Amino acid sequence: MPTLAPHIFSVPPSGIRRIFEIAVELDDVISLAVGEPDLAVAPHILAAGAQAWIADDTNYTANGGISTLRRALVEKLALENHLRVDIEQVWVTVGATQALHQALTLLLSAGDEVLVPDPGYTTFTMTARMLDATPVPYTLRPERDFAPSIDELDRLVTEKTRVLIVNSPSNPLGTVLSEVQLRELLDFARRHDLWVLSDEVYEYFTYGASHVSIASLDTENRVFSVFSLSKTYALTGARVGYLVTPPGLAPIMRSVQEAAVSCVNSPAQRAAIAAVTGEHQHVAAAKDHYRGNLDAARVLLDVHGVHYLVPTGAFYLWIDMSHVTEGDVANWAERFLLHERVAVAPGSAFGRAGEGWIRICLAANRAQLLEGLSRLPAPSPPVPVALTLGTTDAAEHRQPVANADGSTTVGEL
Repeated sequence: MPTLAPHIFSVPPSGIRRIFEIAVELDDVISLAVGEPDLAVAPHILAAGAQAWIADDTNYTANGGISTLRRALVEKLALENHLRVDIEQVWVTVGATQALHQALTLLLSAGDEVLVPDPGYTTFTMTARMLDATPVPYTLRPERDFAPSIDELDRLVTEKTRVLIVNSPSNPLGTVLSEVQLRELLDFARRHDLWVLSDEVYEYFTYGASHVSIASLDTENRVFSVFSLSKTYALTGARVGYLVTPPGLAPIMRSVQEAAVSCVNSPAQRAAIAAVTGEHQHVAAAKDHYRGNLDAARVLLDVHGVHYLVPTGAFYLWIDMSHVTEGDVANWAERFLLHERVAVAPGSAFGRAGEGWIRICLAANRAQLLEGLSRLPAPSPPVPVALTLGTTDAAEHRQPVANADGSTTVGEL
């Protein structure tokens, strides 16, 4: 009997999915493991998708997507990302996942190396392995506020290195890279003649920091940028993302898109048009909701003396549970789920540097979020609040305080 390609067995399983699959078999689970927005999709977006189905708008579209959607994305990129591209650089994909896979398919050959953040989104490593390439982790350390080290990156480069993956805002950390840091990464890529793949899925959700698209700083056309409508518009199941390429790749992109998916389904693209061109009040409300959940979560964790990274983007909280995980946070997360009925993502699912940490999703019902966090075991003795990570900016020393009505305000430590 024939065998599968040997490199397929090197694709790591998802530690997040492992927790999810256990959770769905249990009753009364508080689910904080998966990055699923808890808010409803805006009515005008749902209506556009529904009308497409009713009108039988179900035929093939162009490989790159419906032209109306691509033009809307071109305008959005210019206005919000300060990135001027033409329509043939914007390719509608089956979520950001396909966009990442499509870009790496273009850039990696068997045996090539790609620099991936650790902790970092699991698909970076999984996709590289699927392409018979080697993911090389660059470590994001607490003592550097989880920012990349150019010195370490320089040490990791070999003659096989082809791509640097950058993720800002970060999943799972919630960190946002500054323009200065992004320019340093671009300079590093220039010195070593590397492609840059930028994951910007959480671009709309930042708190006290500004999102900068690294491609807007690029003068050499070495950046591929990945975006998604999933988190912004709570459209995770609709599967619409887009890949922005350097100029001149349209003939190649048409071929690889045809070979991979042909095109994204028409009704989802119609909903995407409504999302991108319609009012964004619901996006601002979602951001306020996630920020409110973050403030409330910090109050609770501070009271219990639990160590965490203060995020400036995305909708996750990176929490240090090393005081109870005994060097195996994945097993601890399973036991915690079974005993406490709370699903959290083990940090080791995002790389070796995530050992001892967990990621929880802030895009949840606030009462359930706080109940789930209240079940986390606290250090003994509790860690002082002043040791909370990510407080390099003076503004981050301002702590939320619970009010009698359940709201929070911010006061000085």
